[in-house]
Amino acid sequence: MARVRYGARTEAEIAAARTASSKLPGIWSTGVVALWESDPDAVAAVLPPPLKPTGRPLVRVGISRVDLAGHPLGAGSFAVAATHDGVEGWYPLVMPMTHERALIGGREVFGEPKKLGEVTLGRDGLVVHAALARHGIAFVEVRGAVSGDLPLPEPVQKTDFSFKFLPAVDGSGFDAEPVLVHCLRSEKVRKLERVTGDVVLRESMYDPVADLPVRRLVEITLGEKTTDLRGRIVERVSAQALLPYIHQRYDDPRQILDGPPPEGSF
Repeated sequence: MARVRYGARTEAEIAAARTASSKLPGIWSTGVVALWESDPDAVAAVLPPPLKPTGRPLVRVGISRVDLAGHPLGAGSFAVAATHDGVEGWYPLVMPMTHERALIGGREVFGEPKKLGEVTLGRDGLVVHAALARHGIAFVEVRGAVSGDLPLPEPVQKTDFSFKFLPAVDGSGFDAEPVLVHCLRSEKVRKLERVTGDVVLRESMYDPVADLPVRRLVEITLGEKTTDLRGRIVERVSAQALLPYIHQRYDDPRQILDGPPPEGSF
């Protein structure tokens, strides 16, 4: 009988796949990062417990292009500064990706809020333009011009916070207790430039980042970096405390509106 590819793999095949994934070479990406101070109350409002605001109401958007062989990837992240148990890091609200394969590890393994979307990054001479778009709306746009080189930072480990959970089969709550994950990113930069420009946030019912306005732009940079990611579960969290925030993960407009849709709208 011919090989049935949906059939069980052998132990040798499973071991070979695990070995191959552990030997992936360092993958470099080119990306724009914009950082700004926003409204303190708005930043605090999007943080599920036990996450808390830091001393500054910072918001960060990253828009990157990863030149994988034959499969270029666009990757984005819109995150707010947060702290947990003495650790400062970032809580991503939405992470658009251009490939479904890029969603799997982030969503299923780490609980990251990755969604399929359009991610664009371009440079024409000194002019830089980057954007994140979903459902036909470019809800974040970063534009400007390169204005000089910046010193390279030392390799650093950064922390992202995410909640790993599965909605219950019966539609009420979760199938199991949700957990808080610390995603640890070891980052090395080989090129960094300053960008003089601005950030535009557009209204979107699916990605309402406009609620976190740019009060004071801190910096925009363009750089080349490589990142190694690992994660660990740090604690189980209250299902009741997390439930009011799960609409951050999904696109159903009924989870976003304050009330039910008008009669006859479906």
